[in-house]
Amino acid sequence: MTDRTILITGCSSGIGYEVAHGLRDQGWRVFATCRQAKDCERLQDAGFESPRIDYRDPVSIQRGLQEVLDKTGGTLGALFNNGAYAVPGAAEDLPVAALREVFEANVFGWHDLTTRVIPVMRAQGYGRIINHSSVLGFVTMPWRMAYNTTKFAVEGMTDTLRIEMRDTPIHVITLNTGPVTSKIRVNSIPHFERWVDWENSPRRAQYESKLLKRLYEDRGPDAFELPPSAVTKKLRHALESDRPRARYRITTPTYLMDAARRVLSTRALDWLLSKG
Repeated sequence: MTDRTILITGCSSGIGYEVAHGLRDQGWRVFATCRQAKDCERLQDAGFESPRIDYRDPVSIQRGLQEVLDKTGGTLGALFNNGAYAVPGAAEDLPVAALREVFEANVFGWHDLTTRVIPVMRAQGYGRIINHSSVLGFVTMPWRMAYNTTKFAVEGMTDTLRIEMRDTPIHVITLNTGPVTSKIRVNSIPHFERWVDWENSPRRAQYESKLLKRLYEDRGPDAFELPPSAVTKKLRHALESDRPRARYRITTPTYLMDAARRVLSTRALDWLLSKG
């Protein structure tokens, strides 16, 4: 990759924020996008080029990408689709409207931005599209139905695109992370409070004994949790290797769950995952 320009979404905090800094420190020209203008301004004050892109807003996607292309002379080395959020809650308590909104942000907006980038990369004769999936893109866990289903959709979208792009110079790559330090739990609380009527749920006792504690109590790092720098390390390989892998797994639980789904029966895997 001689064109060391990258567009990263979801850079207001967490993995996107840290990856943007890490790649910039390694000489990449980083366009660090955020959903809210105030976060873009904060990153601009830190020296980043930070157009606003909200996956739920097609106009912002078009304008944000055009701003990048105007500044690069019409080229882009890489796209890292990273921005996403969660709506915790039992599947039976999630309104369809909540699922529509989270799919707009976590899936449909990714597709929109990606299909706008592909013609640029096809015309220039190179490019890498890297989608940030999760261990929850190939196994599921309770209380996470909205996030589980969007990541499974990202897996299908990325795998299909990777096969279809085999006859082009565009590499399509998946990152599967497990527990990495971020604000996704804290950021999910307003969405939970907006959409889930847990007090009138038949699972109220389970909410009180399990999910509410996980959401609202700061219990410190999860088991095997890694810092965002672990993502930066794998992302750099995906960007800079002459022959990048199709998939990069990050954190021990991601490797363990990948192995478990291959060797365990469905019933046994369900039992394991039900432990949370």
